[in-house]
Amino acid sequence: MFTGIIEEVGTVSAVRPAANSLQLSIRCSKVLSDVKKGDSLAVNGVCLTVSDFSSNHFTADVMPETVKATTLQALRTGSPVNLERAMAANGRFGGHIVSGHVDGTGEIVSVRQKENAIYMEISIATKLLKYFIPKGSVTVDGTSLTVFGVTSIGFIISLIPVTQGDSIIGRKRAGDRVNVECDMLAKYIERLITTDKENPTGGLTMDTLIASGFLS
Repeated sequence: MFTGIIEEVGTVSAVRPAANSLQLSIRCSKVLSDVKKGDSLAVNGVCLTVSDFSSNHFTADVMPETVKATTLQALRTGSPVNLERAMAANGRFGGHIVSGHVDGTGEIVSVRQKENAIYMEISIATKLLKYFIPKGSVTVDGTSLTVFGVTSIGFIISLIPVTQGDSIIGRKRAGDRVNVECDMLAKYIERLITTDKENPTGGLTMDTLIASGFLS
């Protein structure tokens, strides 16, 4: 579990591709201060497992499904990446609940500066639009952000100067693709109240409300 508060921007030092998977080595420092083999680290919002590490880098394997579903396939030697360690139980919850399981990729449609803020519009798959509300939360490349607006094709975010400087999202331009994770709470609520062929036991009905004591 993560919070979407980026701790460090690392640099990809090696990419070792296979047919449908790959292995990444990432040069960094801060997130290695207490790392152990098997720890979870979020790389551009994707939860990866540390398979090896040294004093200045770690290595992680990226399975075929993750390669297919995220932008990690586009990383090259020298690419900067957002890094975050899993949330400590005694730490402050600075962002929002982030699982590190990306729902899909989006494309930056426009970037505009307004005084000290950068506004970005990001297009996403239509099936994901239902999880967005103005002033809600979204994770973009691992960064916890507030949704400033919802459009017919996606959503709008605004980057404050700290976010611009402390993560890679401020370096993005129109046409770049990003990893997007929707608010986990919205997905759980949908699962609980919706009945369909994939979720035949779910759904909020009059019978369930009566059985739960909300109606008589």
